[in-house]
Amino acid sequence: MAETPKPFSVSSLTAAMKSLLETKFLKIYVEGEISGFKRYPSGHVYFTLKDESAQISAVMFSSYFERCRVKAALKDGAKVLLYATVSLYQARGSAQLNVFAAKLVGEGDLMQRYLELKAKLEAEGLFDPRRKRPLPFMPRRIGIVSSEAGAVIHDMINVFKRRFPALEIRLFPALVQGEGAAESIIAGIEYFQRNFSPELLIVARGGGSFEDLFCFNDERLVRAIALSKIPTISAVGHETDFTLCDFAADKRAGTPSIAAEIAVPQLNDLKARIENSLHRLSAALRAKGENYAIKIDRLTDRLEYALVRYVERGEARLNTARRSLELLSPYSVLERGYSLTLKSDGAVVKSEEDVRDGETISVRLSSGEIKAVVRKNY
Repeated sequence: MAETPKPFSVSSLTAAMKSLLETKFLKIYVEGEISGFKRYPSGHVYFTLKDESAQISAVMFSSYFERCRVKAALKDGAKVLLYATVSLYQARGSAQLNVFAAKLVGEGDLMQRYLELKAKLEAEGLFDPRRKRPLPFMPRRIGIVSSEAGAVIHDMINVFKRRFPALEIRLFPALVQGEGAAESIIAGIEYFQRNFSPELLIVARGGGSFEDLFCFNDERLVRAIALSKIPTISAVGHETDFTLCDFAADKRAGTPSIAAEIAVPQLNDLKARIENSLHRLSAALRAKGENYAIKIDRLTDRLEYALVRYVERGEARLNTARRSLELLSPYSVLERGYSLTLKSDGAVVKSEEDVRDGETISVRLSSGEIKAVVRKNY
């Protein structure tokens, strides 16, 4: 019988595997897709690198992660080329990549270009929220830059018709994917700066892959949107898609249909709001009128009282004045038996020298008057 080979212990086997891996696969390049990406408070990053048929754990320690140029793009789904070593964690017998550097590949290259341009334009203040203008509340003319084929423009028109039919819409048919697309969209934006006089501009495209939508990350196009004299909505892709045009526009819409919803108010809602406002205004005016009527009634009562008091005070002053006049009047003396002698011209006779012999005078008594002729030497 053949002799049985001496068995490995688990520890010796994992030690041998560790030595072999770390010697054979010293500083290698490996390509795959990131999954389960997580950064811990320590700053270290852990994730799984996978392809269609296999996966392997990976770690990138904080010192290497901080120096990585594409660290902002490292996330689930990113396709990367890693520079790493392979080690074996003996306690579990599992292999792990220790990553020194990472580079985006495929779509990842586009992502890197996207992030670099985004950082550049952001630093220039092109995406500053303070630059963004409010959209017109009820535009009557809207310009759309989009493809004339496909469902996008038809869906938008249907939304416009449902929400606000009294609207003028003009489409600039543009390429929205592939070579020449950015230039075509820029031409549409420039067209509406000079023609049709729209109050609102919408740049729209349906969904697609990151590569399909990449023309909307063209620097010239992004700058054209930022410089537009017309308030602009960027409606590119789906809710989860973000292009640089979205950041430059005055408003981002998750889809073209949502852009149409944002662009115009719901006419029926608007009518209801107006009717409600009119009802509230009417009620407010009615309440105001009632308050004024109450105030007028109160003022009328106060005015009547004030007039009565004023008349009473006037009558009192008049009576006082009348009594004073009576006391001061020379006629009041006549009541006590005195008389008043007047010349023919009405002057009061105060002494003998005031009259001539034979002159006719009047003597006024308390009741009646006596005519007399002056006889000085009688």
